[in-house]
Amino acid sequence: MPGTALTYTDPLPRLIALPGVYRPQADTALLAGALAREPLRSGAEVIEIGTGTGALALHAAARGAEVTAVDVAWPAVLAARLNGWRWRLRLRVLHGDFAARTRGRRFDLVLANPPYVPCPDARVPTGGARRAWDAGRDGRAVIDRICTAAPALLRPGGVLLMVHSGMCGAWETLELLGQEGLSAEVTERAWVPWGPVLRSRRAWLREQGLTREDGDEREELVVVRARYP
Repeated sequence: MPGTALTYTDPLPRLIALPGVYRPQADTALLAGALAREPLRSGAEVIEIGTGTGALALHAAARGAEVTAVDVAWPAVLAARLNGWRWRLRLRVLHGDFAARTRGRRFDLVLANPPYVPCPDARVPTGGARRAWDAGRDGRAVIDRICTAAPALLRPGGVLLMVHSGMCGAWETLELLGQEGLSAEVTERAWVPWGPVLRSRRAWLREQGLTREDGDEREELVVVRARYP
């Protein structure tokens, strides 16, 4: 059984990922790096939206935070609970929609790696593995909800850290957060090769103008940091 110390030199420890649960990838690692650089006092209240395996929630808990993790998928809830037990870190893992499960609560830090992949189907999946990545034709179905919910989720001085694809429009995220009264900026960027989902939609993405003009099949990932006054 591992001890409780998680190090950021290896930001993605070995975690249990049940079938259908999103496995930590480059976006998780990028957000983990941003979290490592974020001041976080012991006892700070943190929520991770769409926790998956619980990777980011575990990092926050390892730093002494009181962590709530939420996911709409039962397999993810079970995986996060198992990983919390395995790493001997206390997580409160809830099943359901983040807005419903957090109503009336405020946090010092909100972490989010939401579904953000643009897809031909405008409807957001209600089940299956695709729920972890498909987010409507512009990829913003969940991103926009998090942005508009941020003022109700954060305490004064609280911070939102969210990662998503540049295909969704980092500027749109910054603008929406600004409209909600938060000061926001992109703090991390990385270019990563397309995965199998994007490759399978190559023609459609090209039709939508979401591919690079030089044909380079890499995706930009961004971390947005927003602070509530």
